[in-house]
Amino acid sequence: MTGCDGSDGGRDDREKDGEAESHGDASVDVDRVGKTYRGDRDGDAVRALDDVSFAVDKGEFVCLVGPSGCGKTTLFRIIAGLTDATDGEIRLAGRTVTGPTTDMGVVFQEYHLFPWLTIEENVGFGLERSDRSAAERERRVDEMLDLVGLAEFRGSYPKSLSGGMKQRVAIARALAVDPELLLMDEPFGAVDAQTREMLQRELLDVWESTGKTVLFVTHDVAEAVTLADRIVVMAAEPGRVEEIVDVDVDRPRERGDPTFGEHVARVRELIGAGP
Repeated sequence: MTGCDGSDGGRDDREKDGEAESHGDASVDVDRVGKTYRGDRDGDAVRALDDVSFAVDKGEFVCLVGPSGCGKTTLFRIIAGLTDATDGEIRLAGRTVTGPTTDMGVVFQEYHLFPWLTIEENVGFGLERSDRSAAERERRVDEMLDLVGLAEFRGSYPKSLSGGMKQRVAIARALAVDPELLLMDEPFGAVDAQTREMLQRELLDVWESTGKTVLFVTHDVAEAVTLADRIVVMAAEPGRVEEIVDVDVDRPRERGDPTFGEHVARVRELIGAGP
């Protein structure tokens, strides 16, 4: 594991090389995950991911970044249980992930809200098949709407909301089932820069108030440095862990802080994006 100066902080060198050991208290273990796409003819196979390993501890906020073609989206889908790994495995709270589970709340770049349901109904959708009573479900929805600041819009429909508000609904829906992990794939990629920064601040507030474990995929290095405790930096062809960077900057983080800039420069250097 490394700071922005590239030192390993006393951890085993295997962690820096992408062979992180499993953590006994980990919420998520990505254990030697590989993915090969078979072609139509012999020799056409493509190795998209190779021997990817890292752990996310309970309550930790980790960002995943890397260049185009490094397999971030493929890895996200494997962790979410939406596609299978060719080798290796994902463990969530010690249990092997074999498919989608309510132990994960998943948020995509697209909001995926049901336009015919109200905001309240969208947030509560995942609770419909739970063993909670109707009163408990209603109370949980109320809590989530309050958490993301949308209680006054509970009876509105998605078409009446801005992009930022729609994504807050998606986050509330993901959290409503009380998941072990909040898994997010470029969730703020479809909004303007000002809204993006506002949503980043709000997400940190939600994370701090809930204590959830978060794994957040982004192509935006400054976003990763703003949010993360650690950044898993991936390399491409095949996708693999290049390095894991500790973000040892006190929160709230200011982009004008020289230390913030040093971390951004370090991560950009690792992914080949320049200073």
